[in-house]
Amino acid sequence: MNDRQKDYFRAKLLAWKDEILRESKLTLQALQEENVNHPDLADRASSETDRAIELRARDRQRKLISKIDAALQRIEDNTYGYCEETGEPISLKRLEARPIATLSVEAQERHEKREKVYRDE
Repeated sequence: MNDRQKDYFRAKLLAWKDEILRESKLTLQALQEENVNHPDLADRASSETDRAIELRARDRQRKLISKIDAALQRIEDNTYGYCEETGEPISLKRLEARPIATLSVEAQERHEKREKVYRDE
């Protein structure tokens, strides 16, 4: 991977991370402002469900940030864009679609098939 491609993916990953962090701040502000005590049980239950869903989404995004940070570190280490399983280059199309990818399409398919076999047992 050449320097221009590394710069492109670094910028893409940093923009993605910034967007997630911005959304997280907005969610936190909304949750703090929404600290309303609903007198109706149905309204309260609906509000609590919405809050739980939002917090789960934020937890997934927190995990995503750590994957983005790992991808940024791989760029610095010159290992970004190479499959962790085979050592072969990951296609640019795959990295464009999933910049945090650590496996080539073929390796990912093998991984998912193994996972499915173990799940079915």
